[in-house]
Amino acid sequence: MDDDEMDLAVEKRAATEPDRVDGESRGVRAAPRGMAIVFGVVPVGFGALAFLLVVGPRVLDPTNIGWLAEGDPATHYLGWVFFRYAPWSIPLGLNPQYGLELASAIPYSDSVPLLALLFKPFSALLPEPFQYLGFWLLACFVLQAWFGWKLAGLATVQSFLRILATALFVFAPPMLARLHGHYALAGHFLVLAALYLALRERQDARLWWWSGVLLVAALVHPYLLAMTGALWLASLVDQAVRVRALRCALLAELAAVVPVIAVAAWQAGYFSVDGSFASGGYGVYRLNMLSLFDPAGWSYVLPDLPQGPGDYEGFNFLGLGLLGLLAVCVVFIPGKRDELIGAVSARPFLVVVLAGLTCFALTHRLGIGAATLDLPLDGGLERLANTFRSSGRMFWPAYYAILFAIVAFVARRTTPRVAGGLLAIALAVQIVDTSAGWKPIRAKLMAEPTTHWASPLASPFWSEAARHYRKVRLVPPRNEAPAWQVWASYAAQHRLATDAVYLARIDAEGLAAAARDADARLGSGEYARDTLYIVADSAAVRAAANVNAAEDLFARIDGFNVLAPGWRACEACSPGLPQLAVEDLLKRVVLGERLSFDGSGTTSAYLLRGWSMPETWGTWSEGRQAELLLPVERRPSRLVIEAQPLVSASHPRQRVAIDINGVAVWQGVLSGADARLIEVAVPAAAWSGGGNDRMLQIVFRLPDAVRPSDIGINADTRVLALGLRALTVQ
Repeated sequence: MDDDEMDLAVEKRAATEPDRVDGESRGVRAAPRGMAIVFGVVPVGFGALAFLLVVGPRVLDPTNIGWLAEGDPATHYLGWVFFRYAPWSIPLGLNPQYGLELASAIPYSDSVPLLALLFKPFSALLPEPFQYLGFWLLACFVLQAWFGWKLAGLATVQSFLRILATALFVFAPPMLARLHGHYALAGHFLVLAALYLALRERQDARLWWWSGVLLVAALVHPYLLAMTGALWLASLVDQAVRVRALRCALLAELAAVVPVIAVAAWQAGYFSVDGSFASGGYGVYRLNMLSLFDPAGWSYVLPDLPQGPGDYEGFNFLGLGLLGLLAVCVVFIPGKRDELIGAVSARPFLVVVLAGLTCFALTHRLGIGAATLDLPLDGGLERLANTFRSSGRMFWPAYYAILFAIVAFVARRTTPRVAGGLLAIALAVQIVDTSAGWKPIRAKLMAEPTTHWASPLASPFWSEAARHYRKVRLVPPRNEAPAWQVWASYAAQHRLATDAVYLARIDAEGLAAAARDADARLGSGEYARDTLYIVADSAAVRAAANVNAAEDLFARIDGFNVLAPGWRACEACSPGLPQLAVEDLLKRVVLGERLSFDGSGTTSAYLLRGWSMPETWGTWSEGRQAELLLPVERRPSRLVIEAQPLVSASHPRQRVAIDINGVAVWQGVLSGADARLIEVAVPAAAWSGGGNDRMLQIVFRLPDAVRPSDIGINADTRVLALGLRALTVQ
């Protein structure tokens, strides 16, 4: 008898034996303790090697923050820095100095609350700077390998097959893709752990195992908590149906686990944002029906498929290796329908939950490549679904169930030698081909190590101001404002509180209140004495017009508009900084001059109020009224406005009325999404008072302003109506 026959004989004999105490696949015989230790080290070692291959060692230097300098990683790190030095509070995870009225807790900067809470008590002993995200990524790889090993053990008794299957779990593209900046969400090992606990035959000590997985998930990321929680409930119901004697114990488990997780979520700070997790975007950040087959840049061989604008959040590419293995399973390896039916009937509620998560991931806006099929969805249900607006992520449990099914099918329907060959080829192809996606990520993570970020703040004013003020505020306040990172980093460096933040969720009422306060201060010229204000170009004219020049400094420093209350009246403060006036901010407009509002020049200063930050094409009105202030050399006869309305199939028009210096000059209805010209005559009544050196205050009244998220355009929750591209004074 050859090796394959011997292995098959072992499997057949083992299949008649009861499940072993290690909880692996049916029929696995207990290995000698020494061998168990050896094989236990294998997945840990492979996870570490995969980490070094994909990520590289530089992130493990706790003082290296160079790889965290942009976008999402910057807020992950800054959230920890503010939390590190904040006083303890109840809930423990509150982080009020990073956000102020916008509200903040450590989960909403995605700073891995588990590690933030672990390291905070030792803050005084840690170096400056200190980051733990590199350790977290290493842990994600090692634990991904470990729980992949445990899952593979449910499919095969062959150790070398388990090793190959483990590697396929580690090189799953959806997990590796999170290395582009969503580091907390790289914790896919929690999904594998929950799937393993739901599939294993042994259910002893399940209260402790499930409590541990759910508790860690709650202290890592709410999406991972939702997924693992769904798998736990499925396991709970399946066990209650299968073993009636366990029902009382399972009810006790339910009663014990839910309060523990609720307390953990409360203490982490989940409930610190206006009592709600909801935001906009459900139906945009979805799972495309072709996602399993769409490499989206993660293959050298397969072409990218068309997709919708938010489908990147539903990235769930199987990888060329696994797709090849799937094709082999379907075409060449015979299967038995009764085995599939038996597997499904053994855990029907797990199947239902996986199907439900998949449907939630697909959303009511079914994407098939670039095409979208819209299905009706009640507004209340949509608001509830927006709690997890990036719904494409919810497919991860089903994704790993599919990966497990492929591995199990190959391992059980072929000889060990054939299975080993197929898995080895698939793994080699998977690693090489997916490097198209992870090699660029590695290059970013292996950036030159540094202990500080470059900053445009070169003036000695900033160090002096940090000793004089306790807060840094943006005017107007906004989540993820331009240059937010400059001010958040400055505030963190000098232990100041700030509303210059980038948070996953903000307190909408708090932001609205902060915006009203900023608007009132711009109008009155009265500012908090303990706060340094950074004024956007769109608000600079009002600030200059109403500033108390005898006491407050309003200056342009290192390219930023800075309002420093009490600075000019402070004897200890450095004098000599030039005061900005309205005339310094507004260049007079020459007749015939075309003003582009794409943010490339200085035209933002003309945006008096009611406008969003300029984009590459122009700027949107925000709210139901927006105003421009134009200084002109002499009286114009007309204005030519290049604009486009915000419309959709469900919101096909925008009514617009325009006043100039308080005189109604134009009104009409705009439809169609294309840009158009609006020609507005400037009547003599709008130029009363004599003289040619005058200001034109242009007011747009927009009664049909609406949120794009409410009319099926995208996830934007701003109230928009009119896109202003350019304006010509004639």
